[in-house]
Amino acid sequence: MLDSMFLLIPLSMLFVLGVAVALWWAIFSGQFEDSNKEGEAILQDDDSTSDDKQ
Repeated sequence: MLDSMFLLIPLSMLFVLGVAVALWWAIFSGQFEDSNKEGEAILQDDDSTSDDKQ
């Protein structure tokens, strides 16, 4: 059991570090700047085609 802890603890620390780096990148690259704009774009999308307008 102790041998598996020597493997699992460093792996879990690498996983936490990876999640932290991904979150840091997302925040500082502007991923969360204007989240309302993308949600409202769905409501304003024009799905009509040229066949519908005839």
